[in-house]
Amino acid sequence: MKKSASYIVTLFTGLLLASCAAGSHSSAGGEVTGVGGSAWAEPTPYGMVLVSRGSMKIGPAEADSAWNLRADPRGMSVDAFWMDETEITNSKYKQFVFWVRDSIIRERLADPAYGGNEAFKIEEDRDGNPIKPYLNWNKPIPWRNPNEDEARAIESVYRTNPITGARELDPTQMNYRYEVYNHTEAARRRNRLDPRQREYNTDRPVPTSIPVISKDTAYINDEGDIIRETITRGLTGDYDFLNTYIVNVYPDTTAWINDFENAYNEPYVRLYFSHGGYNEYPVVGVSWEQANAFANWRTDFLRRSLGREGVYIEPYRLPTEAEWEFAARAGNDNNKYPWDGDLPLTEQKGCFYANFKPQDGNYVQDGQLITARVGTYSPNDFGLYDMAGNVSEWTSTAYTESVSKQTADINPEYRYDAAIEDPYKMKRKIVRGGSWKDVAHNIRSDIRMWEYQNEQRSYIGFRCVRSQIGFARGNKAKK
Repeated sequence: MKKSASYIVTLFTGLLLASCAAGSHSSAGGEVTGVGGSAWAEPTPYGMVLVSRGSMKIGPAEADSAWNLRADPRGMSVDAFWMDETEITNSKYKQFVFWVRDSIIRERLADPAYGGNEAFKIEEDRDGNPIKPYLNWNKPIPWRNPNEDEARAIESVYRTNPITGARELDPTQMNYRYEVYNHTEAARRRNRLDPRQREYNTDRPVPTSIPVISKDTAYINDEGDIIRETITRGLTGDYDFLNTYIVNVYPDTTAWINDFENAYNEPYVRLYFSHGGYNEYPVVGVSWEQANAFANWRTDFLRRSLGREGVYIEPYRLPTEAEWEFAARAGNDNNKYPWDGDLPLTEQKGCFYANFKPQDGNYVQDGQLITARVGTYSPNDFGLYDMAGNVSEWTSTAYTESVSKQTADINPEYRYDAAIEDPYKMKRKIVRGGSWKDVAHNIRSDIRMWEYQNEQRSYIGFRCVRSQIGFARGNKAKK
């Protein structure tokens, strides 16, 4: 979708606040004293660290001709946000995949073609009035002793491996549909429905042209293929800013082979995501699009668990590049890495600070071969683990050669949501932190790299953030 904006916001988002009852305050003498209200204190989100608002100079402060790196420090400030203390693990991502699996099974259990058990889908309110249908997650799936129709519904999401004969989940069916309301585009003055509000200069005539918007939509065709479209049309109403996405969420386990020619990485293809021994390792083979889908699901999952409609919930999302760098460097202008100094190991004991490739062909000098269990190395001063090495991490920020010159110095962000017909180079997103396969220079926190938004790599993962609402109390940025 052709728009430069920060958009990852769902209908219901992140975790917090605010139920305010409008009312009037009586005041002696008729003075204005304000309207009272109530607010809930935001609890610490599970597994997250609060990064307090702060400012620093981001980008490399020193030029390095050997790496074709020019000095490009620029001051900026970011508001407070929560950040996952570790990268998203296979275990957490599997919870997402299994939720998608279970939602498909529930849909089919309610389908007349599989017995039509209406208990799995709510279509009426308590008074019998029709409502927008939704799945009943309180009704357990009959995994044990299902009847014939139930067994067909359950088995429909599995397949038999034609070579081994093993029963396995069918990755092609693991599709997640979600909607995103683009608050930023909807708020732009040029997109206001009332033309009188699009131009404040009274020396100019009221605009008569209809604003043109672009809207992402998606559907599954009769062949079972996901079809993405970007619709460009004249503005008709708020619905034009509601975008629909369908994403296949299963990781690309073949990335371990496709990323490395002439290497025996077959065990990782078979085991890295599926085997319980890798549960606490960072998920890989996940594209930028899949990471966004996970963040949206995580938000909705929290909202459902709270069971409190009308309570505003800030969304989980990918960090902006500026947020990621501020968090990685612990707000310290002098840090090139998440730790003090210019070396990736302690000078006295030679202990490594991160999982990377210390020498040519020597991956194991730091104690690991590929990825490491999250939290293996010490956290930075903000309490965040693996902000250098292990896996590179997706950010929400689009990549362009001039991205540093196109962003504000307050909560910097550059978004370009590429339409399907856009040139491939316009679908690049910034990744940060370097990975287990990178040399020490490439795991620095002050430099950026990029990857295409639909690529799935054996060395790229992600973590989520959530904006904090209200006064930020937490860590202090160093200077």
